[in-house]
Amino acid sequence: MGSSQTALVTGATGAIGRAIARRIATESDYRVVLVCRDRRRAQEAVEDIRAAGGRDLCFVLADLARPRQVMELGRRWDRAVRLLVNNAAVTPRRRQETPEGVEEQFATNVLGYFWMIQAFAPHLVAGARVINVASYWAGGLDLDDLEFHRRRYDNDCAYRQSKQADRMLSKAFAARLRDRGIAVNACHPGDVHSTLSHNLGFGGSQTPDEGADTPVWLALSAEVEGLSGAYFERRRPVRCAFGADREGAKALFQHCLERGLGLGLEGMSVR
Repeated sequence: MGSSQTALVTGATGAIGRAIARRIATESDYRVVLVCRDRRRAQEAVEDIRAAGGRDLCFVLADLARPRQVMELGRRWDRAVRLLVNNAAVTPRRRQETPEGVEEQFATNVLGYFWMIQAFAPHLVAGARVINVASYWAGGLDLDDLEFHRRRYDNDCAYRQSKQADRMLSKAFAARLRDRGIAVNACHPGDVHSTLSHNLGFGGSQTPDEGADTPVWLALSAEVEGLSGAYFERRRPVRCAFGADREGAKALFQHCLERGLGLGLEGMSVR
């Protein structure tokens, strides 16, 4: 694999994630690395992207809901990263917990993004871009009950909360990484029929490529060079009240830090 620029894409075995990875692999000179939890599905995604013309790509295995796996992946990593696309998400219909005792949507959709940035921050070079795939379908975040211990679990409510959290954390990380020349932005992709949307009761009206358009544009376009801390829909910046809530974002960031420490993670690089 010859490219000196590496792009990491999570959730690339799903409809939108695979389209994101394929387009980056075929429209740029990035070495694309898929971060996946299932070997068989990862191999299928790589083969599919190669068949579409992607040459310089591979996969690594890590369950983003398992903090030690994510942090160990970062510790083993040995090359610079120019692009990180956080896209992995789940929407289980019943409340489930990881082996560490974290509610699964919060673990994957929120902490998974948080831990990936923490794990790979030491490898992100000046000029690197982090794109957090969030959603316009966001809101209802309860800082006192992020994992639905008190509230009745509803997967739609948990998903909306997780996407609000992703938008808030994007703003928080943008502020913390700005001095290193690293851009962090969030976006709504498109409405694509997928396992995720099916679990939420949505049909989806766009193709995977249409859904991937804004994330790929944020990843590759010169138009957004140097822009950080913004939220986009249909390639346009949209005012985000969630990101503007500095105190809420600060409290959420601190909660994620402490949740990691409670799970035995030490030495997180961004605080």
